[in-house]
Amino acid sequence: MALVHDLHVHPSADDLPRTGQLAWRLAELATDQVAVDEDVAEMIVNRVIDNAAVATASLARAPVVAARAQARAHPYRPGAAVFGVEGSYGPEWAAWANGVAVRELDFHDTFLAADYSHPADNIPPLVATAQHVGATGADLVRGIATAYEIQVSLVKAISLHAHKIDHVAHLAPAAAAGIGTMLGLEETTIFQAIGQALHTSTATRQSRKGHISTWKAYAPALAGKIAIESVDRAMRGQSSPEPIYEGEDGVVARLLDGPDAHYTVPLPAPGEPKRAILETYTKEHSAEYQSQAPIDLARRVRAEHPEVTDPDNVAAIVFHTSHHTHHVIGSGARDPQKYDPTASRETLDHSLPYILAVALQDGAWHHVDSYRPERAARPDTVELWRKISTAEDPDWTRRYHAADPAERAFGGRLEITLTNGRTLTAEIDVADAHPRGARPFARAQYLDKFHDLAGPVLEPAEIDRFLDLATALPVLDPEAVRRLNVVAPPGLIAAATSPRGLF
Repeated sequence: MALVHDLHVHPSADDLPRTGQLAWRLAELATDQVAVDEDVAEMIVNRVIDNAAVATASLARAPVVAARAQARAHPYRPGAAVFGVEGSYGPEWAAWANGVAVRELDFHDTFLAADYSHPADNIPPLVATAQHVGATGADLVRGIATAYEIQVSLVKAISLHAHKIDHVAHLAPAAAAGIGTMLGLEETTIFQAIGQALHTSTATRQSRKGHISTWKAYAPALAGKIAIESVDRAMRGQSSPEPIYEGEDGVVARLLDGPDAHYTVPLPAPGEPKRAILETYTKEHSAEYQSQAPIDLARRVRAEHPEVTDPDNVAAIVFHTSHHTHHVIGSGARDPQKYDPTASRETLDHSLPYILAVALQDGAWHHVDSYRPERAARPDTVELWRKISTAEDPDWTRRYHAADPAERAFGGRLEITLTNGRTLTAEIDVADAHPRGARPFARAQYLDKFHDLAGPVLEPAEIDRFLDLATALPVLDPEAVRRLNVVAPPGLIAAATSPRGLF
């Protein structure tokens, strides 16, 4: 039966014992030797494949090229592998480069509750550490299960975005704890690593506001790098600020709900299997998660009412949805950049009005073509785009936060007013790829996604080699784990260059 940890602020005079601190409870969870359920291990394999798919498709993109160049300036043995290339590099740098590659296209898994998250951001630092230390596939699977469990628990309980703190502040402690599980570290070491990871990964959400920059891909990669470095310091006996969550100058008191805050953090009981990954879901489309269901809905509406693709036929389009969707990627954000045809890709993939306009006109979504500058600037698209707004609907907000997974929804209702006076309406609860969607993702769909994205980049033999390794992850020996990487044809990597920096 799950436990609930009551999280309060404690002044220093209380001298809160470690065993009463959230970071300690997370460390206890990380040291629980519970076996990984078979369906959890299968989903971990799916997410390893999913990460490699989206990373492979981004190998020639500028942020990935720059991060890879930084990593390649830090060769190390044993070290870890970097997506796209041969060789071994410092594990913190490999995690950095691979984290950027995984995150660049905004195309991997998600969990939404009180806060936002992409739990597969945990996988690059864990794989890099596993390759460096010579962990087995079973060790890595156990570590990833812990990381997902902790990030999902924190995301359920603590809203960071309400205080404009970036969601990676839940990622770094989860990755540190997952590494601790994988290495079999004791509670005190993991506790110190969690404290350091949280303390050094807290930043504002300006990275996802207004003009969104390439840093969006780097933020989770930095959290992964921080997690590895925090574990390294903790293993050397170095301590962290404490109580990091509960202290009078800690994260809750100074950055979140303040001295009177009270959070209830759900955690598995000792011996209870870690199954949180099964509550998470991946993306079929390369865009912010809350746009997944609207894209599927737009494709459906276009097929039934092709007249909506012509802006001359449309007076206005309103997508009625949750508070989060309206305020993060909708017109409720009040970001003029979300209607700017010259905006960055990162801004466009957080603009639901743009995404709806293109999905309605194209009846499809593509990770490259849908973001090309010429596509964004097409006059009839711009005209339609600027007729689209979002509105918060209290019932969709309630369903976004519903405790019952069967009721939880991340969709909305599309209302299209035509110039002839007719009104068209359609709604969708969840994306087609969601576990409750029209076409839920299972192993076959993850493999299809990998072939679709990696096929134009990798040689067929390399695709087969990687998938053979990834699907056997739970039984891989350390040498096989070190080969868990994709290597691109040399010409592709050589052609992708970036300006030289310091390294």
